[in-house]
Amino acid sequence: MHRQRRIIVLATVAIGLAAACTVSSVALTQQEPAVSQGASPAASGSSSAAKHSHANDLLIRGTVFNERGLSMEGVKLRIQRAGARKPHWETFSNFRGEFAVRVPQGADYEIAAENKGFTRQSQAVDGKTGVAEEKVIFHLEPLKGGKP
Repeated sequence: MHRQRRIIVLATVAIGLAAACTVSSVALTQQEPAVSQGASPAASGSSSAAKHSHANDLLIRGTVFNERGLSMEGVKLRIQRAGARKPHWETFSNFRGEFAVRVPQGADYEIAAENKGFTRQSQAVDGKTGVAEEKVIFHLEPLKGGKP
């Protein structure tokens, strides 16, 4: 009986020491490096690469429906700046036919919806208005003479 207690106590102490070592090593890695006396605080606190803030981006949201008004899953949506040769953003509609993409404001965009067996559709989106969100709806029609 005493032997079982001793093993339990030793195991508890070992687990506690392991947890304490892990916490202290995590705390050491999360601390800020010391600033040398010659360095300015602004230079030491900022990284060399500027981070992009999505606060002023345009959110393009929408839904894709088929000819019967049912939502379509897996439709490929390609977004490009107006006049560009290749699309810069690409996404797919979810199981409810919905999609959302963030793009920088200040340009006109073209969004195209395409799915096998359906005609390709595209719409223009004005990103210069300053509006934070644009809603787009596609109603895809089946190809003539093909299977949907």
